[in-house]
Amino acid sequence: MPASVSTTLRVNGRDVEVHLAGGNRTLLEVLREDLQLTGTKYGCGEGACGACSVLVDGKRIFSCSTPATSVAGKNVTTIEGLAPSGGADGALHPVQQAFVDARAFQCGYCTPGMIMCAAALLSRKPNPSDDEIRDGMNGNICRCCSYDNIRDAVRRAATAAGKSQIPSPNDQQRPKSQ
Repeated sequence: MPASVSTTLRVNGRDVEVHLAGGNRTLLEVLREDLQLTGTKYGCGEGACGACSVLVDGKRIFSCSTPATSVAGKNVTTIEGLAPSGGADGALHPVQQAFVDARAFQCGYCTPGMIMCAAALLSRKPNPSDDEIRDGMNGNICRCCSYDNIRDAVRRAATAAGKSQIPSPNDQQRPKSQ
C-alpha cells in the first residue's frame, strides 16, 4: 500500500491539513470523514446526481469523483461555508434563503448540491432565462421531483441579485489559517 500523503486544503476559507492514505481519497471522503462537513452528500459516487456538489474556485464540481489532491491550492466552498460568516450569525446566503422561501425541497437530500450548483450558475449568469436555469442545473437530480420549486428558487435568487449582488464564494472574506 502506498504511503500516506499529507496536503493542505483551503476549505470554507480555512487552511486544513489532511492525511490522504495512499493519496487516492476523494474530496467527498475528506470533507465528510475528516472535516465533519456532512452537508455535502454521497449520492451515486459517479458524479451523475449532483448531491456531492461543492464549489472549487467558484465552479461547481462533483466531490465524489474528484481526488482531494487535485484541489490543493484552490478555494473549496461547501454548503456550510456558503453563507456570509459561515452562517454563524444565522444569515443565509441569498440562494439558500431563496430555496427556503420557495420551499424548493422535500426530503432535502439533494438540496445542498442544488444550492451549490445554483450559486455557481448565478455567479456567472446573474439573470438566467428558464432554459439557462435548466441547463445550468443539469447534473443535479431530485428524486422528490421538486424541479418547479427549484427553478422558482433560482429565479428568486436572481431577483434578489438584481437588488443586491449575490456574493460569490470567492469574494467572501477569508479568515487566516487557524
